[in-house]
Amino acid sequence: MSDAYIYDAVRSPRGKGRPDGSLHEVTSVALGKQMLNAIKDRSGLDGHAVEDVIWGNATQAMEQGGCLARTTVLASDLDERIPGLSINRFCASGMEAVNLAANQVKGGAGDAYIAGGVECMSRVPMGSDGAAVAVDPTVAIDKYFVPQGISADIIATEYGFSRDDVDAFAVESQKRAAEAWEDRRFDKSIITIRDVNGLPILDHDEYMRPGTDMQALGSLKASFKDMGEVMPGFDNVAKLKYPHLDRINHVHHAGNSSGIVDGSAAVLIGNKEFGEKYGLKPRARIRATAKIGTDPTIMLTGPVPATERILATSGMSISDIDLFEVNEAFSSVVLRFMQAFDVDHSKLNVNGGAIAMGHPLGASGAIIIGTLLDELERRGLGTGLATLCVASGMGAATIIERM
Repeated sequence: MSDAYIYDAVRSPRGKGRPDGSLHEVTSVALGKQMLNAIKDRSGLDGHAVEDVIWGNATQAMEQGGCLARTTVLASDLDERIPGLSINRFCASGMEAVNLAANQVKGGAGDAYIAGGVECMSRVPMGSDGAAVAVDPTVAIDKYFVPQGISADIIATEYGFSRDDVDAFAVESQKRAAEAWEDRRFDKSIITIRDVNGLPILDHDEYMRPGTDMQALGSLKASFKDMGEVMPGFDNVAKLKYPHLDRINHVHHAGNSSGIVDGSAAVLIGNKEFGEKYGLKPRARIRATAKIGTDPTIMLTGPVPATERILATSGMSISDIDLFEVNEAFSSVVLRFMQAFDVDHSKLNVNGGAIAMGHPLGASGAIIIGTLLDELERRGLGTGLATLCVASGMGAATIIERM
């Protein structure tokens, strides 16, 4: 088997996922093509340079429907002989695209791939695809479906995280993100997004609120309390599944949950021969990948079993990992990860995360792999693990080793 290497990683700034956000007028195709063009130009690719483009996207409807990957290739400067594959593993779509590409390279199915994803949440709202897991009663009732925010509150209740705990984590995420931007730690990967006339639209993550403090968050109402306790009463559904819980402690709100944003990211993955052909130096080796299914009600605990699996299959232990990126879907998700593995916060999400900068669903997995790689290089460290929780009860993980 060949080794699979990361040769480059780029991402867009994350725009507010609302009609007043800077990227609202940029379509999913237009945003994604700028990532593909950046990879092509930065690496000097020509012709049928890569086997395929594997593109993650969580809400495959409207302009994100069809084979978005192929459409994005055709809109880009890549050769039309390069096909495209769209995949959906909800929040881990971008990571799964990278992992799938890496395993294709390892298995000899092509020398190189571009993998990543996109989500324009201001243009294609979350849930607009009418996902069956939430609306089909033959699944939702039998599996005790609850919305993700309720799941996050169940985690907080089950594992003992208070409102102060989740708020303090969110404040720290904002602080770290602001420091990272001030220190220009994202410069290597960020691609300025331009309009149809080539004029710059956005060159920074615009969702951040660097002035956030405990007092500001303390004034926010718990977002999922009413849907849990009043109508439609999802707390009762949760207690049918987990009768040992007397009540659900609703602690999450807009300030300690991931931001709804627009964004895209791409990673160039190839074998040794590909790098030699284009004169590229590998930045990291993809050492291991993993995915797993978990309890679909509590839903968001996937980073723990996914990490257990990837460590077991790679013959590693948690102490072998120098840095961690755990997607900040909600504060309790990351707090549970740190609790389960006794990971010090000084090694995890050191530049903030999705609570501060946003979570463009189909792109986030690729974003955190690139962020992890940049930080391993900046600190001169060796090994990093990235992982995400996934809607409907799944988890995914990737271990990279800096070259």
